[in-house]
Formats: sequence, structure tokens, C-alpha cells
Amino acid sequence: EEPYNFATYHANILARRDHAKTLWFSWQNLERRYPPPFSWIERFNLRHTDYAVVGSQTSGQIWQDKGYKGPLAVIPQFGVDPVIFSPPENPRPTGTVQIVYAGRLVAEKGVDLLVHALAKLNGTWHATFLGNGPAEKELSELVHTFNLDDYVTFKAHIPSSDMPDFYRKMDILVLPSRTLPNWTEQFGRVLVEAMACGVCVIGSDAGEIPHVIGDAGLVFPENNPELLRIHLQEFINNAERREIFGQLGRQRVMKRFTQTHIAQATLEVYQEMLP
Repeated sequence: EEPYNFATYHANILARRDHAKTLWFSWQNLERRYPPPFSWIERFNLRHTDYAVVGSQTSGQIWQDKGYKGPLAVIPQFGVDPVIFSPPENPRPTGTVQIVYAGRLVAEKGVDLLVHALAKLNGTWHATFLGNGPAEKELSELVHTFNLDDYVTFKAHIPSSDMPDFYRKMDILVLPSRTLPNWTEQFGRVLVEAMACGVCVIGSDAGEIPHVIGDAGLVFPENNPELLRIHLQEFINNAERREIFGQLGRQRVMKRFTQTHIAQATLEVYQEMLP
């Protein structure tokens, strides 16, 4: 549970009584201040916990800035199975470049920025927006305004079991998220799924996205559709570069984001805690 949660406080009290060790996990990646009694609970838990595990580097920094001084591990709880999420057996076709956004159609995901970038692209490409949400009508109208109806397809959610095959048909995945006052991207699961399938990725610098992509993809400043367009054009123009970044993405997932890696890192935390 999060450090400000009463359940975490209760567990810490019981652990101190029984001389047991405690650990909490957090995804919180925005600075938040809580009124009493939650601020008191948070302060107590930060001082009396033996270990902290966070889902992102941003979250770790927030809790350290708030006063947590104990050991801390960054372990996102989003591992992928690299056997299920794997590249296609045969090389991807070199004709129409397939671009995909996969996720909710909401303002914070920045899909409107992607539409603006697509409107200025050259070359042979097609984009698929996989998902639904309250912004779908607005995005559809924006696509129509830019005369992109023949170039952009809206597709409803598909079963999670079908996602690996879907990714294998794509060339580029874009995650153009933007930060809002009460939200920023915590991780971006679609990034590691696509990377595991050898899809090259482009993401904004919102939240944890740059830390997930690392040097295995391209990152642009959030709310900047022109730089997004430049990155897209770079990949569209160069199939070899897409192949290189697809391989880099797969390698990064194998080193950091497989289920086995996440499980091993979690086990090592508990082994370090216990005598």
C-alpha cells in the first residue's frame, strides 16, 4: 500500500510489536500533500519502514524528497512474457508503414498531438488508433478536418490475447502523453509490449516514458507535435533505422522488463531485507 494509507500504518504498528520488517510499494509520481491524519500517517510510515519499492524513478524521487531515507528499489510491476510478445518470424513488409497508438482516447494521452503530426507527414503510411474513450468523437472530427479519413483507422479494443499478433503487424508505436495537473504517465505498458515485439517506439517525455524507452526509441518534448512529426518522418523514411530500433527495444525489454526479471528483482529485495 501507499505510504499515506492507513493500512500501511496499521501494518507498521503490528510489525513493530512483533519485531517484523515492513515494505511498502508506490506508483505515486506527482507531488501531493495530504491533510491530517493522512499527512501524519505518511510521515510515520516514511520513518518506520525497512524498504520501499516504487514503480518508477519519478516515484522514488518524490518519496526521497518527502524524507524517506531507507533502501529503495525501482521495480515496475509490469513484466512481459518475451515468448508471447515476440517479433514476427518473417521481416515486416516494407510497403505502407503502419503506425499505431494503443490506449484510452482521453485528453491526457495526447492523441490529438499525433493527429497534428500525421497531418504533415510525407510518404506511404497508415495509422491505427486502438482503443476508445470520451475523446473519440473529437479526434474523429480532427482527423476529418485534416482530410486524413483514408489514412487513420479507429479500432475498438481487442482481446489482450490478440495484442502480440497485432503488434507484429505494426512498424511504429507512438505514446504522445501529456502531463495534466493531477496526472502524468506512470509507466506505459504498451511501450514494453511493443518493444518486445520488435516495434520501434516514439514517446513524449511525460512521466516515466523516457525512462522506459531509454536509448531504445525516440523521445520528444510533450505537447510538441512538430518534433513528433520529425521523429515519425525519420522512421518512415528509413526501414533500416526502424529495424535497428526494433532490435534495441527488444534487447532493452529482455534486460529490464520481462516477468522473470521483475520477479527476480522483487525476490532480491526480500532476500536483502531478511537476515
